[in-house]
Amino acid sequence: MSHKKQTKLVRVRPEENFTTKRNLNYFPGLSESTAGTQNLSMMLVRIPPGGKAEPHYHDGFEAGIYILEGKVDNLFGEGLKESVVTEKGDFLFIPPGVPHQPINLSDTEPALAIVSRNIASEQEPVVLYEVKN
Repeated sequence: MSHKKQTKLVRVRPEENFTTKRNLNYFPGLSESTAGTQNLSMMLVRIPPGGKAEPHYHDGFEAGIYILEGKVDNLFGEGLKESVVTEKGDFLFIPPGVPHQPINLSDTEPALAIVSRNIASEQEPVVLYEVKN
């Protein structure tokens, strides 16, 4: 696959949001379709008060998250039995293939985060994960 070399800076203002298949509100930032990126995407994600994503894992790409506002419980691993809580100012790394589910711990305030991935697509290959009891 041949990529055209970028020769200019591209500014993107995230004004319109979309809902992903994991039930999160994303505001498009940098991606192949918005800025011509080849190996990077960055989005603003909003988890509503009391909201949570569908359990999922990333198929073949890494994700880095920076929490701007709120407190999020990140369930992860086989059966989502492990947990790490992140809050404003925290970074979180999610390796490929690790099942996880972010949950906003506030019932009154949204959680906001910047999500960066080493894939250029806005609608990256995410696989929904079924938790077996």
